[in-house]
Amino acid sequence: MIRHIVSWTLQAESAEERADAVEGMRLRLEPLVGVIPGLLSLVVRADLGRVAANWDVVLVSEHDDAAALEAYQAHPAHVEAGAFVKSVVRDKSCVDYEH
Repeated sequence: MIRHIVSWTLQAESAEERADAVEGMRLRLEPLVGVIPGLLSLVVRADLGRVAANWDVVLVSEHDDAAALEAYQAHPAHVEAGAFVKSVVRDKSCVDYEH
């Protein structure tokens, strides 16, 4: 099984704009479970905001294997959701590992 973790810094300046961006990301990405084969789970959550240096939002997903992760990244539904994500984020960090 592969765990895929992505952290983003958002472009939004206000707390309300950040919350709207996170909700937009969540509403587009979480429903992909059950749509994309091999995607076992996916959650999008905002940082608690207690440490200024933290990333704004994180995605944690689990995939059957490396091939399933690759298929997820290329899947048209993920590409469509990714277009929105790219429109609201400034920076991205990602880690994939087996567990």
